[in-house]
Amino acid sequence: MRTALLGLVALTAFAGGASAQSSAPQSPSLQTLSPRAQTWRNDIAVLSHDNMEGRLTGSAGYLRAADYVEKRFREEGLAPAGDNGTFRQNVEFVQQLVDQKASRATLIGGASPLTLTVGEDVTFAAGGAPRPERISAPLVFIGYGLHLPDHGYDDFAGVDLKGKIAVVLSGGPANIPGTVKAAARFERIALLGKAGAVGLITLTTPKQVEIPWARGKLSASQPGMFLADASLRDMPDGFLSVGLNPDLADKLFEGSGHSFAEVSAIADASGKLPTFNLARGLDAQVVSTRTTISSPNVVAKLEGSDPTLKAQYVALSAHLDHFGVGAAINGDSNYNGAMDDASGVASVIGIAHQLKVGQRPKRSVLFVVVTAEEKGLLGSNYFARKPTVPAGSIVADLNLDMPLPLWPLKSVIVQGADESTLGVHARAAAAAMGLTVAPDPLPDRNSFIRTDQFSFVRQGVPALAFKFGFAKGTPEFEIERQWRANVYHSPADEVDQPGVYWDEAVKLDEYVGKILERTANAPERPTWRPTSVFRRYLKN
Repeated sequence: MRTALLGLVALTAFAGGASAQSSAPQSPSLQTLSPRAQTWRNDIAVLSHDNMEGRLTGSAGYLRAADYVEKRFREEGLAPAGDNGTFRQNVEFVQQLVDQKASRATLIGGASPLTLTVGEDVTFAAGGAPRPERISAPLVFIGYGLHLPDHGYDDFAGVDLKGKIAVVLSGGPANIPGTVKAAARFERIALLGKAGAVGLITLTTPKQVEIPWARGKLSASQPGMFLADASLRDMPDGFLSVGLNPDLADKLFEGSGHSFAEVSAIADASGKLPTFNLARGLDAQVVSTRTTISSPNVVAKLEGSDPTLKAQYVALSAHLDHFGVGAAINGDSNYNGAMDDASGVASVIGIAHQLKVGQRPKRSVLFVVVTAEEKGLLGSNYFARKPTVPAGSIVADLNLDMPLPLWPLKSVIVQGADESTLGVHARAAAAAMGLTVAPDPLPDRNSFIRTDQFSFVRQGVPALAFKFGFAKGTPEFEIERQWRANVYHSPADEVDQPGVYWDEAVKLDEYVGKILERTANAPERPTWRPTSVFRRYLKN
């Protein structure tokens, strides 16, 4: 495995500059790590080693990683909490591979047809549901694609979507909370299906791009997945999800009286976008193959000490899967996933050890390491809807997914803290450790619906997710941006990448462990705030 990756040069150089500006020390040498940090790093090193082959859901490498997690759970004295007295909950999937090179796409209408090269100009996502073999449909621009009538905003209002492909743009009105917009984005495809739409093209403004197209398009060569149980799917069968090279985005707007630059400027200013029919349509032939596979969630428990409260569970979760072996970048094709999310799994193990050596909490703790997060939160969706413990017994979920310890821990972004009474525990634990709870600087990134805690939220369970805190305009903000642009979802995410603050990372584990203990020992189970948009998911 290559250890000197060109994509990291800018990140490393900036990290040095950021350090000079913030007077933050550089990451320590491995020889000076505390025992806890060394153990955390060792677990990441094993899980992200080349012999795990990127831990693609259901692969031999993923199963080896699952074996290691089970071994570590046993070493920490945890009890099995999977199916039939085991540490495993098996999940059945359909794996779908879209042959991008064999597929065809043409923008029809307008002055003249424009042939697109699938895999280069446009990509067809492979997950969610079976893809159509052929589709030819007009395009309609529906702004941000947000249906929020309770907040006085509805991009769906008055739009005829039947038989059309919707085009949406990143962002949303600034006066609507990020969590509210995130929930609406999650529900978008189901709403489009109900309205008769047959597909979705998602555009991102140049200022909001997270992963450059040159790298993002490579993920289209990966297989997608959806749950074999059709009753658990969110996307309707035959729905086409499309990615488009931003350089061609303006081609969609030709003849409409609008331009991509115009709507991007509005979106970057969080203004109200217009909705209108486009003069273009998309004609596509999609070549795909489907096979069935299975892959396990790994589940363990620590029984609570209270005779009554031990029947309730606080879940601690992270995802084990990553991208497997894929398109080579700088000569490297193994997508190791050290920070995403071997780091979260290592933290789950580390917090289990923290709880074991302390006083056992009153409620039981459930350690849930899930599969298929990268395929659409599928493993956690399955677990949350078909838990291996009695339905309704899970009172909260704390999720660790790529917290990014790339600078000293002084503040924490706690997604979901304002939505439930878990926020009380999060702020109290932060105060006890001299930390501040920082607001999410990028609410339109939709992070809260993109990680596994949202599967629990959809079942009415209050949840939190954690990141190292940073704010716009700071050196840390630029370090995080560079990391996502150069390392995220690439082979560069390996254990020996520069800039990781290993001892700071286990401080975050200590923080999450304190929240877990407070939640597990509280007399009352957590509840949603009356104002939370997620109250809609409460089960009757």
